[in-house]
Amino acid sequence: MTTPQPATPHVAPPPATPQAAAPLAVLVVDDDFYVADVHRARVEAQPGLTALPSVGTAAEARRVVARGGVDLVLLDLYLPDGSGLDLLRELDVDAFVLSAASDPATVRSALRRGALGYLIKPFAADLLDERLRAYLRFRHVLDDRAGVDQEALERAQRILHSGDARASSSRSRSATEQAVLEAVVASPEELSAADVADRVGVSRATAQRYLATLAGDGHLTMQLRYGTTGRPEHRYLRA
Repeated sequence: MTTPQPATPHVAPPPATPQAAAPLAVLVVDDDFYVADVHRARVEAQPGLTALPSVGTAAEARRVVARGGVDLVLLDLYLPDGSGLDLLRELDVDAFVLSAASDPATVRSALRRGALGYLIKPFAADLLDERLRAYLRFRHVLDDRAGVDQEALERAQRILHSGDARASSSRSRSATEQAVLEAVVASPEELSAADVADRVGVSRATAQRYLATLAGDGHLTMQLRYGTTGRPEHRYLRA
């Protein structure tokens, strides 16, 4: 007689841990190797960004962008094998122009051809830092949502064109909203709306409302985490 074996108890798999967002890749296009290295260093100093090896010609820039994986180009207009303005029109990627060209016609042309920003050389290093941080928040606002409404679009544009989004950060914030922000920033791991509600002492709906606003402004990052039931839960962490 075969002895029946005890049934193996079902053990639910642990909930999936959300993956941290990959840093945005930035390509510096400048034929002055010293200047390119300085700009790459500023990019690498920004959490959330990574600098690709810089290139010094339009042809090299085309090849790198064509391979994919480039989020932002920092583009000089004076290149040995062509005009950066012509290159700007070809590249289907976000771009800031960093150039000594200061005549109004060139500036207007660069903006008309798709440049998100224009920095006139020489510029202070902290100005580039501000623009890079603003770009990160611009991407957070436009990327962390299934669709974009008019309010989100206008918020993203204000962030991008106000440097480090000081206009947004100067918005009057209530004590509860500030407490919600501080709770997430102080946490070493991502938090749900219920977690934040417990820590701040408010309802889950109130915490969720403030979390959504802070994520929309780019101060927090929202990720989806799938539990054992398969239902996604919004989790928040500092941007």
